[in-house]
Amino acid sequence: MFKVLQYLFFFCAVLSITSCKGGKSDAKINFSSDSASIIINNIDAASFLQAKKIYDANPDTVNFVSVLIIPSLNDSLQLEERVKGTIKLNKNEIIFMPTIPFVKGNSYLVENYINAEFITVKKMINGGVKSNLTPQQQILTR
Repeated sequence: MFKVLQYLFFFCAVLSITSCKGGKSDAKINFSSDSASIIINNIDAASFLQAKKIYDANPDTVNFVSVLIIPSLNDSLQLEERVKGTIKLNKNEIIFMPTIPFVKGNSYLVENYINAEFITVKKMINGGVKSNLTPQQQILTR
């Protein structure tokens, strides 16, 4: 009986510690000061290290970031076009530099899987488990 209570107490203590711990915050996605590139920062160390390993292995084929031009209401085709560009890792941030400059007045959908995780203890207990990763999405207007 005492052993069961001891395990129950230990489980409750671990649960309370993990629930009080601050969760991962989303990466911040913004244009650079001159709006020539998109900067993703506020990346946790483990995710950045993983991204750096992938980048160092083959920097030409890395797709950490997906940038799409959101069509305007006047556009009859209503197709989102992918923006081509290059990725650069700098300190604790990822920089997306388009091959063609961003156009003033256009909106861009930025998607990435940086800081994404399958499950946390809190989600597992609350029943918020998903079978797939969802990207962080943000709309930026130049």
